[in-house]
Amino acid sequence: MSLQSESEVFSPGPRPRTVVDASGAVRDVPEGWELLLPGDAGATRRVKAAGEFWVIQERRGRKIFGRGIWAPAATIAQVQSGLAAERSTESYARKQRSATVRRERQQADYVEDFRAAVLKFLAFDSRHAELAERLADAVTLHATPVGSGTVARTTMIPVEERAEAAVIAWMRHQTTAYDSLAIARIRGERREVRRMLARQSRLLLQQYRQGAPAPANCPLRGALAGS
Repeated sequence: MSLQSESEVFSPGPRPRTVVDASGAVRDVPEGWELLLPGDAGATRRVKAAGEFWVIQERRGRKIFGRGIWAPAATIAQVQSGLAAERSTESYARKQRSATVRRERQQADYVEDFRAAVLKFLAFDSRHAELAERLADAVTLHATPVGSGTVARTTMIPVEERAEAAVIAWMRHQTTAYDSLAIARIRGERREVRRMLARQSRLLLQQYRQGAPAPANCPLRGALAGS
């Protein structure tokens, strides 16, 4: 019987060295296997390519987290030994330095493009240009760092849509009482609250687009004070 096809995944089991398959059955991890924890993508790829393995994933709410792969201990040791040898060479070090420079350049370009998209979405009247610049800086600083997990890091939607969503999300947390609201545990309630607050934020932004004087005690100006 085949231990693992590449498309199958398991959940962590109730006891050490056990997993739960798609049918809910608890299965023992084969003798001589070890768990390769996530974190080294190169090692994971090579272990998967070498033969049998079990992928372990855990669902928490809507998110799925990788918990590593079970595979023969000998395979894991061989892969890790080979990688250690490769990574100790000067050619590998040069390759890594080049990759780092390339990633930094790509990140800088993306930050610039994202900030420009934020400013385009804001489209404030010229009399509020300085406020638009400060808001664009604040949203960009929050949303664009690698690994931030914000909507700005997704590649599923165009950058213009990412910029719009990031502005509304930033305003929800910085210019409304959202973080301190007691939201009922009713299906869809949190989503509806977010929609209501988004409408408020869009109305506030519209006033600045139209060139109207800043509202008294404007929450946006208050959030950006000192920035």
